[in-house]
Parts: sequence; structure tokens; C-alpha cells
Amino acid sequence: MTNTLTLERDLRHPPEKVWRALTQAPLIADWLMQNDFVPEVGHKFAFRSQPNPQWDGIINAEVKTVEPHSRLVYSWGSMGLETVVTWTLTPTAAGTHVRMEQAGFPDDKGPYYQGATYGWNMFLGKLEGVLEGIAA
Repeated sequence: MTNTLTLERDLRHPPEKVWRALTQAPLIADWLMQNDFVPEVGHKFAFRSQPNPQWDGIINAEVKTVEPHSRLVYSWGSMGLETVVTWTLTPTAAGTHVRMEQAGFPDDKGPYYQGATYGWNMFLGKLEGVLEGIAA
């Protein structure tokens, strides 16, 4: 059995704008990590961050699902753990409800889950800042 981390935010930006921030490599780099992402099913890519003694700074990934402006799924492999990240965008009267799920953690108390919780909360805060700077 595996555990899933779920984070949700209501953003005051339309789904099309949020989608751009989730799928355009330069924008992803502004809020998440350097990458060679292309929104095409089957595309293998990597997120790259500053390495440290416990981690090489690379997350290997593959695009699994692309439903423009509504759903994006990719694998997320790092430090021997393979998980799946799912982004779901739902239009609201004020903008977009964003749901991010990362599934495949061995437990919800261990270092992987705790690190992902910290990291994704930080990244989502940065995403909101990047959205402010994107033209409508």
C-alpha cells in the first residue's frame, strides 16, 4: 500500500494561465526547477536542482497524461523512489482550483513524504508569484 500527498489551492488566475506555468519549461524553472519538459505523452525529461551530499539534484520523469488546461500527469523518480504527480485544474468563478497529488510514498511519516510536503508547499507559493508575472 502506498500513500498520497495532496495539496490544493484556489488561484485567482484562469486555467489557461496556470496551465502555461505548469507546462512551459522556462516558467517551470521559475517556480520549480530547471527542466527539459515538453507536454507530450511519453516525453522523458529531468528536473535539475542544486546537488547535495545526499542527492544528485536530478529527478527523472516521464509525461503520462496531457489534457490541456485540466490535467497533467508525470512520473517523478528520485533517490530510488518512484512516484506519480497529478495536477488537476478546475475553473472557478474567481480563477482556478489547483489540486496536486503525488502518489507512491511508502508511508506518510517518513522522510520522502515529509520532504515532499515541505517542498511542494514552497513550490506552490513560488507558482503563485510566477502567475502574477505572466501576462493574461
